[in-house]
Formats: sequence, structure tokens, C-alpha cells
Amino acid sequence: MGDVFKALADPTRRKILDELSERNGQTLFEICSRLATKHQLGSSRQAISQHLDVLEGAGLIESRRKGRYKFHDLDTRPLERIAGRWLEPGRSEGKMKINLTSVLVDDQAKALEFYTGVLGFEKKTDIPLGEHRWLTVVSPEDPDGPELVLEPDAHPAAPPFKEALVADGIPFTSFAVADVYGEFERLTGLGVRFTQEPIEMGPVTTAVLDDTCGNLIQIATQQSPG
Repeated sequence: MGDVFKALADPTRRKILDELSERNGQTLFEICSRLATKHQLGSSRQAISQHLDVLEGAGLIESRRKGRYKFHDLDTRPLERIAGRWLEPGRSEGKMKINLTSVLVDDQAKALEFYTGVLGFEKKTDIPLGEHRWLTVVSPEDPDGPELVLEPDAHPAAPPFKEALVADGIPFTSFAVADVYGEFERLTGLGVRFTQEPIEMGPVTTAVLDDTCGNLIQIATQQSPG
């Protein structure tokens, strides 16, 4: 978030964002022309290019190439995250929210490979802690949302607890997916073993897979009403 505030601190960069909010998809030449004619800014193309690099580094613009030309588009998502942090209607500091949850794994390296490379999560935090690591993953659709801790099952009570859950076919936790059937096909193609194929249970469709780290994991889709 610090990069966003640093990018917005410069008046020229704010004017660039103003121009892109008025019309997206501008080239460097077009941006320089609009700054010169509308704002009487005589900055060189090199200086404006450097401003664009800062804005892109902060996630406030996206660039794309088409042939010989590079086009720039405004990306308001970093600003929306700022607004959601301080200006969300009805937000209360006293309200509780889920920050972390965990799954007990027998091998953190193997778990990281499975949860990122197969399930599709992204690594968020990886800090060495003696023989283990503080290792978390997040959904790529919500990188600032709740983190899943890939927690070592080193406590003596953990392995028997996990084994009892697996023996009774009980998932350790559940993840939401857009389409259980589609995920079942994708993950089966990657060699994932399912202990329960997709089953429709009223408004919810679920399936259960083996995470290779001593757990059964449920995936579920909630059907929209009507």
C-alpha cells in the first residue's frame, strides 16, 4: 500500500491518472500531448515514461503492447482496497473477522507444492522457524484475504486426530470453488485422488479429495437461489 501512496504523492502522476480515467488505452505520446495541452506540463517523454513505470509498479495502471505501440490503462483496484480499509460503510473496529485458518500437514514442502501447484493457491508468507516454517497461502482472487497456514502436525495429538478423521471420511476443512464438477475433472487429470466424487445435496455440491499430507479436503459449490 505504501507504493500506492508514494505514486499518488506526485502531482504529475495524479494528472496522468486523471487523463487515463477520462480515456483509457493511451500511448506515451498521447499522454504527453494531453499533459502539455491541457495542463501546460512540458515534461520530457523520458520523464513521463518514468512516471508511468512508478504508477505501474504501484498497480495503478496496466500496460499492454499491440504491434509497435504500448497502451496504458487505469487500474483502480489498489484504490478500492484503500477505500475498503478506511471508508467501508458500517465498518466497525470492534467487529471480528477471520484472519488466519490452518490445516495440519505432515510435510510443509510437499504441502506447499500441492496447495499451490495443484489446488491453485498462492504462497503469501514463508518464514523459517527452527525446523519448521511459518508458511501461508492465499486465494489468488483475494490475496489480501484470509490466509491458510500450512501448519506442521508436530504435536503428538495431531497425527492420531488426523488419522481418525480420515478413517471416518471426515474432511479437515472445506474450500469454495465455482464448479465442483469442473474442479473434479481438472484435479483428477492431475492425479489427485478423490474419496468422494461430486454429490449434489440440495443447494450444495461437494466432493472430497486427499491432499497427500494426511488430510481429506472438501470442495464445495453453493448454488444460487432460483
